[in-house]
Amino acid sequence: MTTSAIEDFAARVGAERGLDLTGYEALWQWSIEHPEQFWRDVWNRYAITPSGGTELGESDEDILADPAMPGARWFPGVSLNYVDQILTHTDLPGAAIVGLTEDGGRTEIAWSEVAPQVAGVAATLREFGVGRGDRVVAYLPHVPEAVIAFLATASLGAVFSGCGQDYAPEGAAGRLAQLEPTVLVWADGYRYGGKWIDKRGDSAELAAMLPTLAGQLVVRVGDGESATTATEFTAATSRPADLITEPVPFDHPLWVLFSSGTTGKPKGIMHGHGGVLLEHLKAVGLHGDMDSGDVFFWQTALSWMMWNYQVAGLLVGARIVCYSGHPLYPDADRLWQVVESEQVSYFGTSPGQLQASRKANLDPGSDHDLGALRTIGSTGSTLAADLFVWIDDHVRQGIPVSSISGGTDVVTAFAGGSPGIPVVAGELSVRYLGVELESWSPDGTPLVGEVGEMVITTAMPSMPVGFWDDPDGERYRAAYFDHQWSDGPRPGVWRHGDWVTLTERGSIVIHGRSDATLNRNGIRMGSADIYEVVEGIDQVAEGFVLGVDGPGGAYWMPLFVTLTPGSNLDDALIAEIRSEIRARLSPRHVPDEVIVAPGIPHTRTGKKLEVPVTAILAGRSDVAVDPRSVDDPELLGWFRERGAAHSWS
Repeated sequence: MTTSAIEDFAARVGAERGLDLTGYEALWQWSIEHPEQFWRDVWNRYAITPSGGTELGESDEDILADPAMPGARWFPGVSLNYVDQILTHTDLPGAAIVGLTEDGGRTEIAWSEVAPQVAGVAATLREFGVGRGDRVVAYLPHVPEAVIAFLATASLGAVFSGCGQDYAPEGAAGRLAQLEPTVLVWADGYRYGGKWIDKRGDSAELAAMLPTLAGQLVVRVGDGESATTATEFTAATSRPADLITEPVPFDHPLWVLFSSGTTGKPKGIMHGHGGVLLEHLKAVGLHGDMDSGDVFFWQTALSWMMWNYQVAGLLVGARIVCYSGHPLYPDADRLWQVVESEQVSYFGTSPGQLQASRKANLDPGSDHDLGALRTIGSTGSTLAADLFVWIDDHVRQGIPVSSISGGTDVVTAFAGGSPGIPVVAGELSVRYLGVELESWSPDGTPLVGEVGEMVITTAMPSMPVGFWDDPDGERYRAAYFDHQWSDGPRPGVWRHGDWVTLTERGSIVIHGRSDATLNRNGIRMGSADIYEVVEGIDQVAEGFVLGVDGPGGAYWMPLFVTLTPGSNLDDALIAEIRSEIRARLSPRHVPDEVIVAPGIPHTRTGKKLEVPVTAILAGRSDVAVDPRSVDDPELLGWFRERGAAHSWS
């Protein structure tokens, strides 16, 4: 039997340190009780090399000088560069990055081409004046050029930030202009849903909103040319140059990711070179069990942290696959075709894509050669238990399913699947190594087997080094550390905003956002539990349940649904929905009304807008939802009208 990377890690560390790390729980417990030892051993396993003449000392304080949150000080005095770890793999054969388009187009960048292309783009950026700490921003689809642009930026010690081209120029500028960038990288367009989306005009409009620009690079995806002063990306990648990476401190900003910005100005969340490097090696290398023999494909976009996460495949020598296009075009089988044709070993997707596969009656395990596939990952929202069962029945019996939970906030996962750990439908198998995740009651008591607030009680290396334009850290502290528990503040505890149950086996069940809690007659319920039931009904495409406070203590809990083609919300379907919720959850989970909606509003990364739409239904006048951050902003007006029409009598 082949030993997984995490099992090998435990055995080697146990032998070297004289510890019994048999079984995942023992390994996890050691990792949170002795973070200095754990992260040093991750560093050593992946042979991370300091640069700029710095060395890693032998004392615990050389690993973690100050454990306090926020502001924990990791690896003080060490300089490095994220890109150096990727360059250790450039003698590998074959492709490092594959680019696929919706219409079947395919390009690849060989491992041997990575360093020359990065060097050429870095030289071009340097000519535009980009140096350490400057910002390079991208307005691109999910194409290989985005990865090269990021690596070139990071190699200079500059800071990268990306935005998908599904954003209109004003929405993209609402994020990227905050950074006062020096260079913009943009594409002429992309194909989506069978159509060519021309982005030349939008890109020019965006550039005009970035007054600090000293230069532009254009990626040609389409066949047409356009008059532009931007430098051709291919000219930059083919430019002869030496790649010299800039040594930077461990916590020097690597990239800025942005919050959804649905109810205010998007927050720019900065992550450092070293913290991201260590966390991603752990998550992808140990928990993902990936190395140079793997092909890593996560269907994502530049605006979503899973893009950053997928790039981490290069850190362990894995090939990564970039897919630009609609994940369900021309039909729900499209991504399974990609998994087969690219011999993907780790396929990351969303509950929505899996749900669409189930409702299309697909049988990927029979219809495709998925022999290379070892793991299916899922994130973006809670993966319902019935989809675990569908994967087992229609992809492959016993294939590991890693439902993960993390976020833009830490650009990694708090919990998910791990090799050798049994998968239980509806659960995240383990708390990841180095993550002291707990479930707390309102008074801060740790809970097991009960629903509570998800908290992190010890520092992680990839917690933000700060928010952009937040010099005193006030917004950063307010986001995660200033929660008022029933017995007062708990300094140094990260509250993430999810309702979770920590089981006696150490697995996690996620019930939904705690700031979108359904609270009927004082009983708190999670929306994700209801979605699991409702979206398992064949006629229902998606559910959206909200709890709305009304006058005089009134409470309205409607369930909005969208339906699959050919289905109607008749009395029989409403009765089935109510019956399933009552039988599988409880009578108190049954909604007051079931209403068919023209659509469900989401953030651009696919999260349902429960909190702002609840306020809209309540008729609050202080709700300021930025339509640029919503996938279909016209739906907000429909929900506002629905709330106004509701009778509270």
